[in-house]
Amino acid sequence: MSTYISIAVLLAVALLTVGGLYLVARYTAVAPDPLERLPFLSGWEPEEHALSRYHARWYPLTLLFLAFDVEMLFMYPWALVVAKDGIGAVVEMFVFLGVLMVGVVWAWREGALRWV
Repeated sequence: MSTYISIAVLLAVALLTVGGLYLVARYTAVAPDPLERLPFLSGWEPEEHALSRYHARWYPLTLLFLAFDVEMLFMYPWALVVAKDGIGAVVEMFVFLGVLMVGVVWAWREGALRWV
């Protein structure tokens, strides 16, 4: 039972700390010029809404970026264990890269790499 009490106390301290810091920031912040509070464009008056839609041609390029991003996410830990695991880890990585290459070929075929 004491474990639950200590977890509850830790959670309460964390919540009070975050809430206190939020209140301090709220009451000590300097109110900027209304134009500087705009969400983008460095204070310039926006010509369109900040949540305007992107054209559908950017979605395949986004998927391509995510494929390479996920590749790097898996390659960093793999680089740490490849010496210990040996040739099996190398084969697994090349299979993984082959699957990602299928995605790159698909994106190329769909025209995601064309800018116009």
